[in-house]
Amino acid sequence: MTRDSGRTFFRSRWFMLAFCAFLGGTVLLASWVGGQLATGLIGLGVMLCFGLVIALASRSETVRGLRGDGRDERFALIDLRATAVTGQVLIIAVITGWLVEIARGHSGSPFDWLGAAGGVGYALAVAFFRWRG
Repeated sequence: MTRDSGRTFFRSRWFMLAFCAFLGGTVLLASWVGGQLATGLIGLGVMLCFGLVIALASRSETVRGLRGDGRDERFALIDLRATAVTGQVLIIAVITGWLVEIARGHSGSPFDWLGAAGGVGYALAVAFFRWRG
């Protein structure tokens, strides 16, 4: 497989379906190991349905942008902004969860290590992009 054909697959309409099938299979396996086979089957079904919707909704410019086969500079900027908003939402959720847990007299776990991982990741990314650019 050449480099271009690999990129073509990752930007094809079928990649998301394959990725959703992989994630659904992972959910199924983890749930099965945890003794919750029905939950795993539901998770697999949800992931496959989502993947099919994304694969078959070819008329929607938004869906094509999410899939990657309709991407351009505008979608790259939209993706960057959406990622930043998602990061802010997750930061607020992790801090809120940590505060609730310590207010209940608990250790704050797992929110403490999630917040630490996010903070370290952010600091390393700033340092990397500062050094690179």
